[in-house]
Amino acid sequence: FVHWGLYAIPAWHEQILWRGRMPRSEYEPLMNEFNPSQFCPEQWLDHLQEAGMQYICFTTKHHDGFCMFDSAFTDYKVTNTPYGRDVLSELAEACQRRGVPLGLYYSIPDWHHPNYPNLGRHHEMFGPRQNDIPDTDQYMAYVANQVRELCTQYGPIHQFFWDVNVLQYRDESLNAMIRELQPQVVINDRGPGQGDYVTPERHVPAERVFDQPTEACQALGRESWGFKADEDYYADKFIMQSMASILAMGGSYLLNVGPKADGTLAPENVQSLQHIGRWYQTVQEAYSDALPASYMTTNEAVLLTRRGNSVYVHLCREPEASSVILPPIEQLPDQAILLNTGDVLEAVVDVTPRLWQERPYLRVRGLPVNTITDEVMVVRLDFPETAVR
Repeated sequence: FVHWGLYAIPAWHEQILWRGRMPRSEYEPLMNEFNPSQFCPEQWLDHLQEAGMQYICFTTKHHDGFCMFDSAFTDYKVTNTPYGRDVLSELAEACQRRGVPLGLYYSIPDWHHPNYPNLGRHHEMFGPRQNDIPDTDQYMAYVANQVRELCTQYGPIHQFFWDVNVLQYRDESLNAMIRELQPQVVINDRGPGQGDYVTPERHVPAERVFDQPTEACQALGRESWGFKADEDYYADKFIMQSMASILAMGGSYLLNVGPKADGTLAPENVQSLQHIGRWYQTVQEAYSDALPASYMTTNEAVLLTRRGNSVYVHLCREPEASSVILPPIEQLPDQAILLNTGDVLEAVVDVTPRLWQERPYLRVRGLPVNTITDEVMVVRLDFPETAVR
């Protein structure tokens, strides 16, 4: 997920107009300063692939109304900045060269367009400006025109991410148009019509398995989705725990960075993506083509996935001890492998004093809880072919 726009210049929050009450008369002239001379989409995709990510979603227009593409329907756009180039076009071309699926984010609220009815609701300006002409139908016609541009001028689009339908506007024809123009696309649940998947944001739902297609979104920075100069970054392990939970429950994970005004990623972002990528490379088999299988255990401190005769134990929460017990599993696996290191762990089926009134259960011992403290541990249990149901 990439949040990038004029808001990278004040470097406080992508909603600085709303949350920071910055006057539009001060914000909108930032268009005359935007000149990301170090923007390199290939470098972005290098970071993406190093982190093990499979696709990218880019903010074409956020709530501020500034368009990061060359729209024919507004002058408030990146091609009218000192940079003068269509960054979305450059990103789309790089994605096509690299075979990276491209997704597009588009905000329904617009704090610049004169027809958007800014009535002071959430994610809206605090009222219309003097020369505004609030008109929902005219504004949504503008949206439709821009969505058509996005779906016809930038090659294959695999994801359309609407955001914040404050208007509660309903028109199934908009999503129908997207699907007609981009048949392979998936559309989220925040738009004017029926979506294909749900989008929990900045939290892990209290579930063991998702009952509908789900893509959770989270940012590396706790305070902002856009670049914040003094951002408070989440611990890498916190992101890994969140990511491991979502993937183990059968969802996708959209992890956000906010590029700086010059087009580069903050060093903290790069370091986190590299660390997360190294971890993910070691445990990826537990998520790729593996199905949620937490129904197999009553131990709510872990989540399980399964592929064939291999069951993967995801220690998404901080492990309390150097072993994990998996009731009601009573079958001994052929081996237990800690994917993070490749080490073989001891597996036994026995009764422990803590669970002395219960039956023997599978216990995996020797977790390096005092040495692996900065990433989520994942254990693969390889069972005999007929053992696990």
